[in-house]
Amino acid sequence: MTSRQKDRDAPGPREPWNRIVPHLWVGGHYFTPPGGEREPAVVDDEFDLVVSLFTLPGHGPAPGVEHIVREVPDDYLTAPQLRAVQEAATLTAHAVRQGRRTLVRCHSGYNRSGLVAAQALVELGHEAGRAIALVREHRSPRALANVAFVDYLTTGLDTAYLLAGLDTGTDG
Repeated sequence: MTSRQKDRDAPGPREPWNRIVPHLWVGGHYFTPPGGEREPAVVDDEFDLVVSLFTLPGHGPAPGVEHIVREVPDDYLTAPQLRAVQEAATLTAHAVRQGRRTLVRCHSGYNRSGLVAAQALVELGHEAGRAIALVREHRSPRALANVAFVDYLTTGLDTAYLLAGLDTGTDG
């Protein structure tokens, strides 16, 4: 059984990225502008930091822009994958605190990037439910449709990491 949202045939986001709170944007590698066809979302130098949970050649960022890659699936995550999400969220929260323009992105900018952005918001002091609501409000109601990701956020990533390690025998 998969937790992944089966939304690849659904219309993509209308914009390549959306501001969630000051200094934090969520986006994807593709978007569909109103009345248009699906287009690649290519990052140039609009951001100081780009955190990618999914990557494709030719989608940026520009040379000289800090780019952190932590590829994870849009599915149930293993303990090491949850640790990668935690690292990405911590780096994101740190950059936002410093006032750096930060983009967190995945394929469509819904689930994986929503998970990292929401966890960064938790690290910045928001309750998990409020962090989820902010991502959905500012990116898309489709954001965080992956129920496992919502469970990770509401349970707490540290707890989810420990539980995932029990299931797989992974201890970190």
